[in-house]
Amino acid sequence: MRRHDRDAYQAWLVGELLLVGLLGAALALFLAYPDLRSTYELPSLRLALDTGIVLAATIVAVLAGIRFSVEGRRLDLLLCAGFAAAAASTLFFAVCPVLGGDPIQTPEAWAGVAGRIFALALIAAAGFARGRLTEGRGGLRLWLMLIGIALGGLWVLARRAGETLPSLELGADQPALMIVALAFQGVLSLVAVCGFGLRYRRHGEDLDRWLALAATLMLSAELHYVFTPVVASGVVSQGDFLRLLSYGLLLAGVWRAIQFAEFGRAVAEERARVAREIHDGLAQYLFTISTHAAMLERGSAPEGTVSRLRSAAVLAQQEARFAILALSSASGNAPFDTALRRYLDVLTADGELEVELEVDPAVVLAPDEQIEVFRIVQEGLANVRKHAGATQAEVWIGRDGPKRLVRINDDGTGFQPDEDGAGQGLKNMKTRAASIGGAFGFTSAPGYGTSLEVVLRT
Repeated sequence: MRRHDRDAYQAWLVGELLLVGLLGAALALFLAYPDLRSTYELPSLRLALDTGIVLAATIVAVLAGIRFSVEGRRLDLLLCAGFAAAAASTLFFAVCPVLGGDPIQTPEAWAGVAGRIFALALIAAAGFARGRLTEGRGGLRLWLMLIGIALGGLWVLARRAGETLPSLELGADQPALMIVALAFQGVLSLVAVCGFGLRYRRHGEDLDRWLALAATLMLSAELHYVFTPVVASGVVSQGDFLRLLSYGLLLAGVWRAIQFAEFGRAVAEERARVAREIHDGLAQYLFTISTHAAMLERGSAPEGTVSRLRSAAVLAQQEARFAILALSSASGNAPFDTALRRYLDVLTADGELEVELEVDPAVVLAPDEQIEVFRIVQEGLANVRKHAGATQAEVWIGRDGPKRLVRINDDGTGFQPDEDGAGQGLKNMKTRAASIGGAFGFTSAPGYGTSLEVVLRT
């Protein structure tokens, strides 16, 4: 492990131990004082809690499915399947049966318990999953179909068992089978804590830390359920609130992971693009330098070779600086406006073009917007230098009412859009703007320069 990752893991481990200590102390307090372990017959609150769990588990399943479609990892597939099973079992076996005001019947109650065990087993297995799948959305649909079949099978088996199943009605003693089932859920939660903790130690991924914390809360909830007198319809206990809190943590963790995955993919794509540009630009200049140097070495160089060699070296140096600045901005190593100003310093070093930059500090750009806006400005000013014959240009990033705008103006020769059409540079900028949910437009006329405008997403 790198030192930064090791320090982060140790900080998480200390926090995890403190959380376990606090939850353990709370559980010991409930065991020492039986009055604190009271359950409350509040059907409306129980329905609200179960509905909240359904919504939270569904959102986590959707977010995990989105992450699986981006990265194709088995971890995300199992998480999506597990939380989809948790949402479906709670919905069909805990929420729907009581919507008419009737209590949950014994078969539905036991089917719900079995569904939770099934869901926890999938989630616990996710902590030890490795590798990626290539099936993509097709594989995800198959898993969700199998989950539906499995839950349907659990309900059929519970209905057939009927009255042979122990009663879970209020006032009845908790059956031994239920204690075993709850204890098994606790074991699965403990396995999940260990699995995601080990994953965080190996990979240092933020999502694994949140999953381990949520599994810890779920483990505490299961232990509280073991000491709850009954698990019946309309009854609320401390474990229900801990369970809902664990889903809240999961929502925060998975949402952060989705944002990181999207940003990571944008950075990877930008770096690949910069690598292609280095190959197409810098590599060509270096090839030219190598060719002319070889001609000089053989003594067969034509007149003007030294001048062309020097020009190629200057262009190669400038191209390398552009690439470094682009990578610096994409990786987040330099603030956006700092990287942009450094780029303009390189661009205007020869004195052929003067560029005025104004960035409104109140305008906040998302990471993907920073990458694309940097490249749009870079491409727009490259067009100004190559084609516009301009001596002055202006780059403005600010607000016009609720809109966030990027404008590039020049005093060049301009062109007639209807006649000349949009060149490849303009098409690239339009594509880049669309990739971040923005709109691109331009105005130009012969003798009046060109104005480019990007309206960023709201």
